[in-house]
Amino acid sequence: MSRTLRLNLFVYPGGHHEAAWRYHGTDPERLLDIGFYQDLARRAEAAAFDAVFFADGPSLADNVRYASRFRLEPFTWLSAVAAATERIGLIATASTTYTEPYNLARLFSSLDHLSGGRAGWNIVTTGAPQAAGNFGLDEHPVHAERYERAREFVEVVTKLWDSWEDEALVADQKSGLFADTDRIHEIDHTGPRLKVRGPLNLPRSPQGRPVYVQAGSSEDGRSFAAAYAEAVFTAHQTLRGGQEFYADLKARAGALGRDPDRLLVLPGISPFIGSTEAEARALHQEFDDLTQPEYSLQLLRRLLGLELSAAELDGPVPRRLIETRGERGNGSRFRLVLDIIDREQPTVRELLHRLAGARGHRVVTGTPEQVADQLQEWFEHGAADGFNVMPPWLTGGFDLFADQVVPVLRGRGLFRAAYEGTTLREHYGLPRPAAEPVR
Repeated sequence: MSRTLRLNLFVYPGGHHEAAWRYHGTDPERLLDIGFYQDLARRAEAAAFDAVFFADGPSLADNVRYASRFRLEPFTWLSAVAAATERIGLIATASTTYTEPYNLARLFSSLDHLSGGRAGWNIVTTGAPQAAGNFGLDEHPVHAERYERAREFVEVVTKLWDSWEDEALVADQKSGLFADTDRIHEIDHTGPRLKVRGPLNLPRSPQGRPVYVQAGSSEDGRSFAAAYAEAVFTAHQTLRGGQEFYADLKARAGALGRDPDRLLVLPGISPFIGSTEAEARALHQEFDDLTQPEYSLQLLRRLLGLELSAAELDGPVPRRLIETRGERGNGSRFRLVLDIIDREQPTVRELLHRLAGARGHRVVTGTPEQVADQLQEWFEHGAADGFNVMPPWLTGGFDLFADQVVPVLRGRGLFRAAYEGTTLREHYGLPRPAAEPVR
């Protein structure tokens, strides 16, 4: 089978543009209505998307005053979506810093069982420092410490998912043997940060293990992804930047003895689509005109540590005031925004509009054919295996992509017309892993 695009629908309340909830085409009173999300997932499934992806964070965003930035709990959300769909993958974010491995292993295993093998875990270490106070901590662990815990955390979860061999569940009514306990193993993990006995209290799930997804492009993030991830969600503004990340990540995976083709790179893409390029640009401008300086400046303060006022919007970004050392400077999103400033030298307002579309992910504006051209260019020139589609608003932004861009991609032989498998691993072209023996 020829290589084809992988496409996820990245669901964010209301849409990915910061002013989406204010746009006349959205329905903000439905953002807590599960029927809204079930309908959206069914539309993505009808378009044969690989997965819906639901992001999460264990704290309230400090900019919720101006934007729809609350967080529904993802396992509750995806369980309801699983009941309303049949084939589409179900990917949720869960933090290795603010959850325990046994609980997380149970949650994802349950989702994988109940959905027939459609679960994926987006592994994050949580960058929001305000989360610490919600879990009895005086301060947020530093970047390197979070990744050290994440490595051990993933190893423990893997052991738990493998603690039942595939043949352990017998369910033989005639003999009366339900489970072969010789094939169920305690993991007895004792490490520098975690201590877990096991085994998991669920049989091995349909996929063996849910798909391992990772988001983060820092040095620690790349190293982690090369070792553990099967799909990587990332943000890049230029083809060259995407190519550099793609080549680097695949090379790192290969150096660790992994098959680089089993590590999918999926950048975020937020499309504004019109029947003409001018129409698409006018739509994009309509959204930018709805942005609120108070919100945007707060975002810049969080990303870059810059304290600016509305009076400075039309002046240049004060690059000299941005501190590149310290904890903030380790973040991949910080580096991405800094690159925009150095490359484009925007005014403060222009930078805020660049970030309003998808928080640093790439925004494309044009006709369906022009949007498809850009996806094809990245796919065929070593920058992406597929994309996280981030509609500027919901549901209309996704409907335009599904109805107008997907047929173009199919006409070029770049995307499937129908599902060929039933599990997320099958959609992604990933094998079902064998259970690793308990050591």
